[in-house]
Amino acid sequence: MTDIIQLLPDHVANQIAAGEVVQRPASVVKELLENAIDAGATSIKLLIKDAGKSLIQVIDNGKGMSETDARFCFERHATSKIRTAEDLFNLQTKGFRGEALASIAAIAHVELKTKQALQELGTHIKIEGSSIVSQDLITTPKGTSIAVKNLFYNIPARRNFLKSNQVETRHIIDEFQRVALVHSTIEFSMYHNDNEVYRLNSCNLRQRIVSILGKKTNEKLVPINEKTDVLTLSGFVSKPEFSKKKRGEQFFFVNDRFIKNSYLHHALVSAFDGLLAGGYHPSYFLYLTVPPSTIDINIHPTKTEIKFDNEKILYAIIRSTVKHSLGQYNITPALDFNRDSTLDVPYDYKDVKSSKEPKITINPNFNPFKAETQKTIQFPFKRDSKPQEWESLYTDIEAIDVKNIEVESEIINNQLFENEISIAKTHQVHRKYIVSTIKSGIIFINQNLAHQRILYEEYLESITVKEAMSQQLLFPLEIGFSKDDIQLIKEIQLDLESTGFLFDKIEKETIVVKGIPTTISESQVTIIIEQLLDDIKHEIPETSFSQLDVMAKSLAKSLAIKSGSKLTIKEQESIVEQLFLCKEPNHSPFGKPTFISMELEEIDKKFGI
Repeated sequence: MTDIIQLLPDHVANQIAAGEVVQRPASVVKELLENAIDAGATSIKLLIKDAGKSLIQVIDNGKGMSETDARFCFERHATSKIRTAEDLFNLQTKGFRGEALASIAAIAHVELKTKQALQELGTHIKIEGSSIVSQDLITTPKGTSIAVKNLFYNIPARRNFLKSNQVETRHIIDEFQRVALVHSTIEFSMYHNDNEVYRLNSCNLRQRIVSILGKKTNEKLVPINEKTDVLTLSGFVSKPEFSKKKRGEQFFFVNDRFIKNSYLHHALVSAFDGLLAGGYHPSYFLYLTVPPSTIDINIHPTKTEIKFDNEKILYAIIRSTVKHSLGQYNITPALDFNRDSTLDVPYDYKDVKSSKEPKITINPNFNPFKAETQKTIQFPFKRDSKPQEWESLYTDIEAIDVKNIEVESEIINNQLFENEISIAKTHQVHRKYIVSTIKSGIIFINQNLAHQRILYEEYLESITVKEAMSQQLLFPLEIGFSKDDIQLIKEIQLDLESTGFLFDKIEKETIVVKGIPTTISESQVTIIIEQLLDDIKHEIPETSFSQLDVMAKSLAKSLAIKSGSKLTIKEQESIVEQLFLCKEPNHSPFGKPTFISMELEEIDKKFGI
């Protein structure tokens, strides 16, 4: 038999490795930014075009590379971070696998410019699909500039799996924020299609969080600080009253590396027991520093998952520290049985002369009964001055003509009630379902899902066909958002206005709402817009119509009558009537059934009839 196992060519092996490391343009951004940080850069600039599909360029002022290193860095498993296997358990840098640049070069056109401080000329290398096209000397500033163009140009199938520019840009911004949040002393800037998205100066951690997420974030933060033998914990958590329905602003960093860990997330959330409303989530920015030997960060190609040696200890420390900080800053309610110090006499008054004791004066001649006898009683009838002749009070009554007196009479109605008692056509069960009868049996309607369907079709019609009604606010409402959220609001501004929202102005970090749809209240505006933005980010809209569809679904989901709400008979009947006037009454906007029916024969079988 002939041999069938053979070694793969290098360019094929690099493309396979790229499938693990490079999933989308954001993956390239992450690797290049981390390489710039490992190079000791104090200023990093990120340039992207067409959501990274056409260009991703990172420019830094780090230490740069020599001519040999510049060419050798694109080889597989070429790294300056580790020398032996033991180094894997004592990592202090970001990248170490030596696959990032080789994988990127295998699926894109890469252009590298780099120069060290002591060199007069730098190195300029062009690579296309793992093949070096040219290598020249060039005049360039100290540091490194690497441009990745035409990502996945030689793998069309992978390029077809990329989402819309809006979605891919969202992922790039997420990666940029994760890197920038953990390196506040480094200057960062980001440009998309030549438009400035972020310009972050060197600052402390709190200022970096505020500069990324908006000025209004500052008042929401509670500092966290704890140092133990196994863990140093620092960062911030949000106050409970500023919790949100979305989970976007939740960051865990371990040794300056962003990670995802559901176990540690549960530890933090459990510290908020009793402080959050149902369905709301806290925001947090927690920075953990642990000995490198106690973690394994080589279990996932993107290095966002970490294995800990002592997870239970970390769980207890995080939970107790966050709980203590919330109590220390008077966030958690407490019962104080001690005396109120504000009622004490100030210490400065101790030497002041004591106040005089009030004197009590008594009038010995005071007689309350004597005062009563002096009052004269006025009667409505004319009477004689002698009170004992009481018959004189009624002498004038005989002169009154009783026949001419008009007296209001009450209309007598034979009916006991104004309206006859009507038998209800619907009934509410457990404040969740509406039960009604039909010809063939009975029907159970889920009030929340049914109302979602009704509102969904109403909003979709108002967005696409007719103009929605809007109500003006007496005082315009100012709401703060992060810069990327503001950008998304600008993109969907016309669609929001077609649903009834009116904007006075949209600035860098705030929006001013002067009108809202008639179907919502002012207190719901912030929740609805936040939920809408979150839904648009995660529903991955590919066309303008699907984006309108996501908007209609989000508004319907936010405003629909919730389970547990008590409905009157008229409200129940209104939902039933409106549901069956819908084009698709059988299912909610998210595909769940709005009602189930039971025929009489099925009910009879339950009773054995």
